Amino acid sequence: MNLRDSVIIVTGSATGLGSAIVKQVAAKGARVVINYTKSEKEAHETEAVCDYLGVESILCKADVSVDDDCRRMANEAIEKWGRIDCLVNNAARSVFANSKDLEALAGQQFMDVFSVNVVGPYQMARAVAPHMKAQGHGSIVNISSISAQTGAGSSIAYAASKGALNTMTLSLARSLAPEIKVNAVMPSAFPSRWWNDGIGEEATEALFEKFNAQVPLKEVATPDSVARTVVWLLEDAAFTTGEMIKIDSGMHLLGFQP
Repeated sequence: MNLRDSVIIVTGSATGLGSAIVKQVAAKGARVVINYTKSEKEAHETEAVCDYLGVESILCKADVSVDDDCRRMANEAIEKWGRIDCLVNNAARSVFANSKDLEALAGQQFMDVFSVNVVGPYQMARAVAPHMKAQGHGSIVNISSISAQTGAGSSIAYAASKGALNTMTLSLARSLAPEIKVNAVMPSAFPSRWWNDGIGEEATEALFEKFNAQVPLKEVATPDSVARTVVWLLEDAAFTTGEMIKIDSGMHLLGFQP
């Protein structure tokens, strides 16, 4: 698919990986829906990059765990551009909880993580699917995590939600074919504001020094490198659907997450 003049929704795209994806598809001439819930300032900064690149964008404050918000996001793209070519389900939530302490994670926290990480992508796929089906093509990429395979990560709820997202990727790839491709990427953790906010800058720095020392390629992925794989799935992977692509510097080869 030629991304020039295509319409792409990227959820959770004010900062981090989502913002990197927006910038890369905008550089190829795509029109983009930039979604955020709290990071309005950063969303405007991402929008400014689109403006600089000469492509249209929409800022959409919406919570993907709310179905009405998902449908509104899709409708805003249709009202402005009359089409939706791609969806990247990047919005995610976690809590930091020691997996050895089962009392550290309340049931409601578990449900809150799943509402964004699993229900959100389902609702977004449901919102865009009729439009993609009607135009005869579409591509959905779900941002999963290597935690789906290792079972490790910021919390058991997060790892479990990404495992569920992988299973849903398979289900949607079957149910939405042949018009719509559905794939997922599974990055390792990478340095971000999310980690700094969760465990502090000093602990984050120490953690990623450990990751870089232990992964086979000696360096974990970056938002830009993960974004490039997402763009490849949207642009070039014409005969790829139902795949979960690891971008983890070989972390899965360790048998566990360091």
